[in-house]
Amino acid sequence: MQYRNTKKGFTLIELLVVIAIIGILSSVVLASLNSAREKSRDAKRVSDIKQLQLALELYFDANGEYPDATSKLAPTFIPQIPTDPLASAAYPYNSYTSKTIGAGADCDEASETCIFYHIGANLEQSTHTALGADLDTIGDVLDGDDADSCDTVATDTTRFCYDVTP
Repeated sequence: MQYRNTKKGFTLIELLVVIAIIGILSSVVLASLNSAREKSRDAKRVSDIKQLQLALELYFDANGEYPDATSKLAPTFIPQIPTDPLASAAYPYNSYTSKTIGAGADCDEASETCIFYHIGANLEQSTHTALGADLDTIGDVLDGDDADSCDTVATDTTRFCYDVTP
């Protein structure tokens, strides 16, 4: 008499192999999702800077100078001031009394005429196309070098500064 296994199902080895394959596939998908999220946040940052530039130019047309803070743009020239999508912080900005960026040229709108500005955003992707067309100027508020973050206080070499002027 021959013994027959009447139980149907998967062996433990088969189940472990399937679970391992699913785990590998899910880690690949999650890695590509993180990259897509970074690209999306960077696109929003560049778009925010372009919106702020437009609002700054509208402010300049109306007042003959740039504001000493971006908060003065809302709600007249922009509905609300955009913030970084990851940190929810304002983008680094400073206005100047001349086209010289740096300490000593800072502008106090109440007593001086602000004729220049420097604004930036920290990008997560070093390959973003906007980094090839930005200013890369080191100032007192922004460290515009692409190899560093825009923050002049704490250097973060995993962030890349997209910075612009008028």
